[in-house]
Amino acid sequence: MENNLLFNALIYLLAAVIAVPVAKRLGLGAVLGYLLAGMAIGPWGLRLIEDVQVILHFSEFGVVLLLFVIGLELEPKRLWSMRRPIFGWGGAQVIGCTIALSLAGIAVGVGWKTSLIAALGLSLSSTAIALATLDERNLMATPAGSASFSILLFQDIAAIPMIALIPLLGVAETQGETEGWLAGLKVIGVIAALIVGGRYLIRPILRIIAKTEMREIFTAFALLLVISIALLMESVNMSMALGTFLAGVLLAESEYRHALESDLEPFKGLLLGLFFIAVGMSVDFGLFLTKPLQILGIVLLFLLIKMSMLYFLSRRFSIPKAQRSLFTFLLAQGGEFAFVVFATATSAKVFSAETSALLVVVVALSMVATPLLLVIYDKWLEPRLRNLEKPPEDEITSQDNPVIIAGFGRFGQIVGRLLYANRIRSTVLDHDPDQIELLRKFGFKIFYGDATRADLLHAAGAGKAKILVIAIDDVEDSLALVDIAKEHFPHLTIVARARNISHCYQLMDRGVSIFERETFESSLQIGRQVLQQLGFRAYQARLTALRFREHNIKTMHAVYPHYKDQQQMVSLAKQARDELEEMFARDREAREVAHKNGWDAS
Repeated sequence: MENNLLFNALIYLLAAVIAVPVAKRLGLGAVLGYLLAGMAIGPWGLRLIEDVQVILHFSEFGVVLLLFVIGLELEPKRLWSMRRPIFGWGGAQVIGCTIALSLAGIAVGVGWKTSLIAALGLSLSSTAIALATLDERNLMATPAGSASFSILLFQDIAAIPMIALIPLLGVAETQGETEGWLAGLKVIGVIAALIVGGRYLIRPILRIIAKTEMREIFTAFALLLVISIALLMESVNMSMALGTFLAGVLLAESEYRHALESDLEPFKGLLLGLFFIAVGMSVDFGLFLTKPLQILGIVLLFLLIKMSMLYFLSRRFSIPKAQRSLFTFLLAQGGEFAFVVFATATSAKVFSAETSALLVVVVALSMVATPLLLVIYDKWLEPRLRNLEKPPEDEITSQDNPVIIAGFGRFGQIVGRLLYANRIRSTVLDHDPDQIELLRKFGFKIFYGDATRADLLHAAGAGKAKILVIAIDDVEDSLALVDIAKEHFPHLTIVARARNISHCYQLMDRGVSIFERETFESSLQIGRQVLQQLGFRAYQARLTALRFREHNIKTMHAVYPHYKDQQQMVSLAKQARDELEEMFARDREAREVAHKNGWDAS
């Protein structure tokens, strides 16, 4: 076909569009979907794409973009505060895994040089897979996510001295002393240029481009910036991803941070997907079929050794017990830089091309295994670990407190603290073990339990209590608790938290008359403050907010009988909006007359 580029793009996109939704639907995750798509279209599948190495190098730009976007989310102060986990935890992981894997290689008869270089490469994990998984599952802020990110960042830094060390162990010609010093000065110069340029040059350029108000030019400059930095870092044999990460950190305090992030996000996602497809295509099934048992044995041994070391370290890193397996599985695979390490080792003749090919297959298969390990974690390990950490539900001793609070998050805590300050005892039920442990340290009498169970409500003293405060976040659980309380404990006065208008109506259907929308009153207070900042006098702002509140509550009750009739509800809402507009117009006229006649004097 004449236009190879368009045909290849068609194949990649078609494979991704088919494989990824199917994998997500089966609960296997997007990353495994991309990997399977690559295997299907690659040289050992349908052979639709043959030139794997070219597309693998191109798709590595997705990892570069990923690190740049992550850098935009980390201000320099925050990065500096992470120096201990980055260098402490990251150093411990790389050194620990390298020693363990080296000893395993020597134990099975492999030479020490080959064992050491192979172990260095295998100690590195896949930045793309781990960070994409954390982002997909929204786990970046968890202890396991934070530790994983710190270690991955250190690995990107550590890959540079690893690659520099390899020629010293080989028989290839190495740089002379003068050339070595020159290379070091080049690296220092590039990093200095990045820091100075990021602070004093790039921002003014961004400001000039932003003034053109042409979104496509801003996007073009964002891509130009990342590509330029990546090539600059590559020219001095440094990690492209590390360079763009540093540039992102330097721009994290910029007013253009969010614009850059939103413009690059689509490219990052597509190129990361392309990277995973290329990894799937690069699995050499020809080599695998000649030595299937040997390769599977090496993969299994590698994963077991690395996972054992990671799990051991997770206990030293103070990662919660329930997240240790997740942390272990996230970093168990080999990484993208392993390919570079093995290629360098082959060039330096530390080990043969056959050994390099074997290790590349091992790394690729370990990448494929990671999403499968995460499926095992999701389906079997995570529910059991969560249950192990739960306090026993039935150990609530009989309580005689007048108030029961179900749910002690940000909403329920305010209610509980107000009662506590006025020496009113309450029994608190919550289902978050970490939250319970924290609050008990502050002296709250709080129990683990599913409040939608009638037997636990009874044990919590619902038979003798006067008020049940429902502060549960989930709407369905909240309504289920109302139903159970109405059926088994009809004497209780229910005071409920409502998420939105729809939740209010469903509470009213169940006879609950005392409820508060969780953001309504605070939003009114913010509205008052905004009016005052715009020149309204304090009493004017307060009166306007009160009028709005009164009208809103009146409208809510007027619409309630018709809330299941969509057409009638829309008509009433429009009518209420018009009434509110007329009311505020009359208020403005009255205020202008009062001000004109001098009645509005301070």
